[in-house]
Amino acid sequence: MPQKIILNINGKEESVAVEPDSMLLYALRDNLGLRGPKFGCGLAQCGACTVVMDGNAIRSCVTPVSGVGTSKVTTLEGLGSIDNPHPLQKAFIEEQAAQCGYCINGMIMAAKSLLDQKKRPSRDDIKQALDGNLCRCGTHMRIVRAIESYAL
Repeated sequence: MPQKIILNINGKEESVAVEPDSMLLYALRDNLGLRGPKFGCGLAQCGACTVVMDGNAIRSCVTPVSGVGTSKVTTLEGLGSIDNPHPLQKAFIEEQAAQCGYCINGMIMAAKSLLDQKKRPSRDDIKQALDGNLCRCGTHMRIVRAIESYAL
């Protein structure tokens, strides 16, 4: 039976009526209309559903809503908007890092978590932070360059 659960999403308290064991991804997309996180694999293997929770990149497709508690969750929409993108999002645009764009949510959110913890990451740091995110289009080098240009 659905329960009313309060989540801190993008700096605002949001109420969702969901089963406690439902995954955060579905609450974000279906209940709150946030389309940044994508469903890719449902097994925490591709990274398309990545959000930042209390500063750490996590997979929302395997995170139960009941496990979020008072944690602060940031989605792609919480970084910037079409009219006012976050500088990291601008770097991805300028580097033309997206081809199909399906992986970009996960890449940006993993990068955001890394950059919040380490202001000047090395190329190896960046690659390690993105290691669990899959991109089938092959724009990996553009993605790495976008993150490097933002970190400069």
